[in-house]
Amino acid sequence: MRYGHTVETVRAAEQALMARLPEGALMQRAAAGLAAVCADALGRVYGTRIVVLTGSGSNGGDALYAAARLARRGAQATAVLLVPDRAHQEGLAALRATGGRVVEARDGAAAIARADLVLDGITGIGGKGGLRPEAVPLAEAAHEARAAVVAVDLPSGVDADTGEVQGPAVHADVTVTFGTYKPGLLVDPAAASVGALRLIDIGLGPDLGAPALEALQHADVAALLPRPTGESDKYRRGVVGIAAGSQRYPGAAVLAVSGALRAGAGAVRYAGPGGDAVLAAHPETLVSAGPPHAAGRVQAWVVGPGLGDTADARTAVEQVLASDVPVLVDADGLRLLDAETLRRRQAPTVLTPHAGEAAALLGRAREEVEARRLDAVRELARRFGATVLLKGSTTVVAGPDEGRAVRVNATGTPWLATAGSGDVLSGLTGSLLAAGLAPVDAASVGAYLHGLAARLAEGPLSALDVADAVPTAWRNALS
Repeated sequence: MRYGHTVETVRAAEQALMARLPEGALMQRAAAGLAAVCADALGRVYGTRIVVLTGSGSNGGDALYAAARLARRGAQATAVLLVPDRAHQEGLAALRATGGRVVEARDGAAAIARADLVLDGITGIGGKGGLRPEAVPLAEAAHEARAAVVAVDLPSGVDADTGEVQGPAVHADVTVTFGTYKPGLLVDPAAASVGALRLIDIGLGPDLGAPALEALQHADVAALLPRPTGESDKYRRGVVGIAAGSQRYPGAAVLAVSGALRAGAGAVRYAGPGGDAVLAAHPETLVSAGPPHAAGRVQAWVVGPGLGDTADARTAVEQVLASDVPVLVDADGLRLLDAETLRRRQAPTVLTPHAGEAAALLGRAREEVEARRLDAVRELARRFGATVLLKGSTTVVAGPDEGRAVRVNATGTPWLATAGSGDVLSGLTGSLLAAGLAPVDAASVGAYLHGLAARLAEGPLSALDVADAVPTAWRNALS
């Protein structure tokens, strides 16, 4: 599991650790790790040109000390001071002692143009509101240069806690972060500026409090995936009900059923008008043309994909929400649900909106949701008393329990931006709910397998390609 901690938590852990260490030792740990990553990025150090973009915080000190280490190995180091009277003086002295030179911001672009590597130490994890005007030309010069750009703790101009990017920001090739991941490094839009992400252990672990963010990895998914035993039958493995599709959109029903079957459901009961299309694609499906309450016994329901906005669609949503089993609501179901009914449910509910649907549920602009994904998913979970899987370039999952870490999915790919892929995700996640996974686990494992399946399918793909690759993704996670 990867964990992300807020700036406040990191600051407290740093203070606790520094109280036990000699003065300056923590910064030297960070600088040593940063210098090692820079050396790897350069391939060879001797004779290379390094430029340090230095602001007023301790990030600038980390960068200056790291550059001094590289200069002792034969690199030519130049520090560009954005705030000369507030630069980290000890780090600056260490750089000068190795023969490094210092220039002011107005001369920075010329130095960057000749550099092999640029160290971004402009702002630290406490930076808010984007880059200051004097830093913007340097960030632009670094972006246009042939040099590798290495960000210190996070790219300057992004928000460490929220992932927001307000205006211009540094675009790094590598980001070296210390002690723990910061939430903004793992969530778009900031994550798009991070490049390759490297974590340097500086000893904060024992002092870190509860994380704000979690990201599953293969081992975590493998531990959560349900496996049949010798005594398993279809009910022990989980029967999922699918109320999806319509006369106009029967394909949504097929795709949701495909996701459920590929994710190991013991059986799938389909209720709706798309039965002929579902049986043609998946003859093992138990099909009912009637409303959901007449479909038979299930351990979880999926409702909404391609449902439309008819009286029958509204009845389907009402009946599914009235059941006493876990329910996943997607697509049209999100527009038809009643918030008060949702909050009164005793069984768990999972909502799976994309940014536009989330914006409608929250009464916000879509752009605001995309800019502040963590805030949006937490607010949706709180407001509706449900687990929420917010789809997008970064998919995030939040449960209704305030204070619990948000899960962020690391396997997504832009190829998933294709019609019907969300229907597959709904069926897949519904199958995991029926198998007994807790809502947050089902949603985050579903997103993980969905993204991994898309990666394994490769290149241009359809929603059915994603569904077909789910078993391979499953086996991949277990290997």
